[in-house]
Amino acid sequence: MKTDRIQSAAPKPHEITPKEVYLNRRQFLALGAAGAAAAVLAACAPAGTGAVQPGQPTPTPLPDELNSFEEITNYNNYYEFSLDKQAVAVLSKDFRTSPWTVEVGGLVNRPQTFGIEDLTRLFPPEERIYRLRCVEAWSMVIPWLGFPLAELLKAVEPAGGAKYVRFVTLNDPDQMPGLDMPGYPWPYQEGLRLDEAMNPLTILSTGLYGEPLLPQNGAPLRLVVPWKYGFKSIKSIVKIELVEKEPETLWSTIAPREYGFYANVNPEVSHPRWSQASERRIGELSRRPTLMFNGYAEDVAGLYAGMDLSVDY
Repeated sequence: MKTDRIQSAAPKPHEITPKEVYLNRRQFLALGAAGAAAAVLAACAPAGTGAVQPGQPTPTPLPDELNSFEEITNYNNYYEFSLDKQAVAVLSKDFRTSPWTVEVGGLVNRPQTFGIEDLTRLFPPEERIYRLRCVEAWSMVIPWLGFPLAELLKAVEPAGGAKYVRFVTLNDPDQMPGLDMPGYPWPYQEGLRLDEAMNPLTILSTGLYGEPLLPQNGAPLRLVVPWKYGFKSIKSIVKIELVEKEPETLWSTIAPREYGFYANVNPEVSHPRWSQASERRIGELSRRPTLMFNGYAEDVAGLYAGMDLSVDY
């Protein structure tokens, strides 16, 4: 896997591109072209070439452009607030994100509890432009601010038996009206294999478009795993735990036939109720072909060598 292209140095304040500049430069963003992105952003991650595994068709990529700040912050899947994507921003506007602590423990040698201020001080945010692909077959392109999850995990020193990472979202019915919905095993939980969590593309995000995350986008801390369907990118994290066994996750618990643990973007494996071969980019009228691993195959396909991705989906 090629990881030398991922820049880990935090951008200086004068190097962060203002939101209005992003919005006027939509034409620069071809995510497979690392050089074009690097010319504009001091520390954004390239997206790979969209290579696929042998025997799989290679779709022709379409140009990628940044979604607008308004699109990203007003079209949100966040069931703890509402099933209505366009209602989440209103219902979450008073959500309290300070003070906020994140407990990091489990099979580690140095368990710690971090305030959100501690995390941004210890791990200064970088800018990463990533595709986001929802299992519902819509997508966006988002300029995140965040830091590699691997840096946090190294700081707590994973123990020898750690094989997976479990994440837990805040469970606060007083602030999250969606928690009253029956049939969901709250709090929201997600998980990654340890090697997936340590991959340089995996980040914990604290902002987007150069600004702190808004509540509807998972403030103050959310996971971003760009080669997986968006439901893996858990929001408003309060606990990270390293464990030995594959953790239960909300969606694979309530609908295992529809939402597997791995949740890798794969156009060859249909959802039981719809095809995943194409997607609708928010802000566009036509559909575009879905890329294997959301276009990040060059960086992550090796994680799944020898696996049957139609079974381990």
